[in-house]
Amino acid sequence: MIAAYFQSLRLFDQEEIAQIVPLFEYRKLNKNDFFVKENQPCNEVAFIASGIFRSYYTTSNAEDVTYCFRFPNSLMAAYSSFITSGPSVETMQAISPAELWVIKKSTIDTLAAESLVWTKYLKMIAEQQYLELEKRIFQLQKETALQRYVTLIRNQPEFIQQIPLQYLASYLGITQRHLSRIRSEITF
Repeated sequence: MIAAYFQSLRLFDQEEIAQIVPLFEYRKLNKNDFFVKENQPCNEVAFIASGIFRSYYTTSNAEDVTYCFRFPNSLMAAYSSFITSGPSVETMQAISPAELWVIKKSTIDTLAAESLVWTKYLKMIAEQQYLELEKRIFQLQKETALQRYVTLIRNQPEFIQQIPLQYLASYLGITQRHLSRIRSEITF
C-alpha cells in the first residue's frame, strides 16, 4: 500500500521505493485512540491504510472544534508541529479502528538531506497542505453548510456514515439539529 502511494507520485524510482517502504513502521489504533495530542510534539508522519481520523482543537471554552477529517490512502501529521518541532495546536483522533504506516521525522530529515527527490517530495507536500488550508478557508467563507456537506458526501461517500454527527456538525460549523435538517433535505 505504501509502495503504491509512492509509485503514484511519479517522483521515486522502483529502487528508491524499495528502500523507503521498510522505513515505515506498522501501527494499529483503536477507535478513539490518538495519533497526536494538543500540546505534544508531532515527530512522525502517518500514511492511513485504513480508518478515519478527525483533527480538532480546543477553544478557550474547552469546546472541541473539528476542522478536518483524514481518510485512507492519505498522509497525516500535525503539520505545524512537525515542521517546527514545537507543541501541536491540534489533536488527531481515530474515529474508527485504524491501521497506519508511520515514519519518524528524524528519518525524513535524513532522507531529505541525502536526496534531492525527497526535497522535491517535501515541497510537494507543503504545497498540498497550503492548498488544502486555502480550500478550507474559502469553503467556510463562501459556501453554506449545505454546500460543504454535499461536497463531503461527494468526495467521501463510503465514509460519511461512519463519522459521528457531533463531529460532522462541528466540522460544518453548525449544530447537530441544523445538520439533521440538512440531511433530511438532501436527495441523491
